[in-house]
Amino acid sequence: MDVTEELRKSVADAARRLATERLVIGTAGNVSARAGETVAITATGVALETLDAEQVAVVDLDGNPQNELEPSSELALHLGVYRRYHAGAVVHTHAPMATALSCTLDELPLVHYQMLLLGGSVRVAAYATFGTPELAEATLGALEERTAALMANHGAIAYGHDIAAAVERSLLLEWACGVYWHAKAIGEPKTLDAAQARAVLDAVVTRGYGGAKH
Repeated sequence: MDVTEELRKSVADAARRLATERLVIGTAGNVSARAGETVAITATGVALETLDAEQVAVVDLDGNPQNELEPSSELALHLGVYRRYHAGAVVHTHAPMATALSCTLDELPLVHYQMLLLGGSVRVAAYATFGTPELAEATLGALEERTAALMANHGAIAYGHDIAAAVERSLLLEWACGVYWHAKAIGEPKTLDAAQARAVLDAVVTRGYGGAKH
């Protein structure tokens, strides 16, 4: 299996995993992975829960098609993440908790230290019509110094050095949104301040943790 076919398979596998985890439904959401100048991305209009590698489009970093499939309408957003943040994979979902909070918040506060894996508090990108340059630009700005963002009245995005990392960050973001949601239903959630966040990062380094997972 060549690199392009491996990319297409990894995207299809990730899409089905996200559907199993209920972060995507039907054709809502898109996934991509990159190797060098080649990007594999879910084709437009495909059902992610049954996606196979043959339904994954391939483009170069300028968006030029490398096979006969039409890529997702959010291609410009994915390519923007690759150019600006040198990512290896991007996941965009309409996950229920993330989407709900994107309708009400300007920023998801740092309510749990595992959110440091996303860069800290999670910004909400201003609303713009799907598939537009305006949406891509707003979302890219919200990702500054972060690996995930919410997209107002739309959904969520996360990226990583590979497809596994991007999927795990998407799952973490949805979990964090759920924690905030439930805490807010009880009272005003407490948040971690800068000193507390630094202490967590110091602990990760000095104790040799594989990440803030304990």
